[in-house]
Parts: sequence; structure tokens; C-alpha cells
Amino acid sequence: MLKDWLTSERIQIRTDITDWREAVEVSAEPLLKEGTITPDYLTAIFAQREKLGPYFVLAPGIAMPHARPEEGANGLGLSLLTLPPGVKFNSEDNDPVYTVVMLSAPDKHSHIELISELAELFSSDEDMQKIHQAKTIHEIQEVISRY
Repeated sequence: MLKDWLTSERIQIRTDITDWREAVEVSAEPLLKEGTITPDYLTAIFAQREKLGPYFVLAPGIAMPHARPEEGANGLGLSLLTLPPGVKFNSEDNDPVYTVVMLSAPDKHSHIELISELAELFSSDEDMQKIHQAKTIHEIQEVISRY
């Protein structure tokens, strides 16, 4: 199922990003472009970050920015950005971040299966390492096609 959500249009590899904020903005671009999220969604993510710190850095090397459905989520969506050199998100235990997965959910229930598949992927150190080191979008798609 992840391969259905993480199409080539929703996957980016960027080596030029050095700031966590820019990484979040760039990861949102595919979902903004297709209207899955609104600019308010990003505003909400940044506001929560100010209040709670880097709440969306889930594990070493992995960030999953998201906001509440009513804060600008028009639909269910995922995008993936890899940052081969790594970017500091000011998460003491989990920096640097190499993979940013932007999640959008229009309600509290529709994303449960998607989260489950992402959790499976995130728990595979071997597959996450392959994603972190991928040089092409096709290499990333090969990994996610197994989930």
C-alpha cells in the first residue's frame, strides 16, 4: 500500500537542504501542489514545533511532520524527502534526520492502516538505511514496494 501513496511525484532526494524548517517545507511541496494540504497545515506544524519542540522526529534519522486534520488537511496523503547529508532538527536523541515523511490525514481514523505500514518500514533498520542512502527515486520505490 505504501507504494500507492509514495509515487515518484511525492518522493524527493535533496542534498542542498541544511535547515530543518526548509526540510519540512520542501517535504510538504508535493501535498501542497496537489491540494492535499493547505498552507495552514504547515503553519500549524511550525506552531506545534514552537510549543513542543521537535515532536515529529520519531526515531534516529526519521521525522514525520503532521498536524491535526482540522488544521489544513484536505485529504489523506504522504510525501517523502531524503536528505543524504542529514539535517539537524534539534532532537537530541535522533539527529541528524535523513528521511522526512509528511503525513496528512483528514480525520482521526483514515490514516491508521497507513501509519501501521509506515511503522513497519521505520522499524526495519536495513530498509531505512537503504532509503537514507538511495541515489534515485526508483531505489526508494523498490524499498517501499515491500510494504
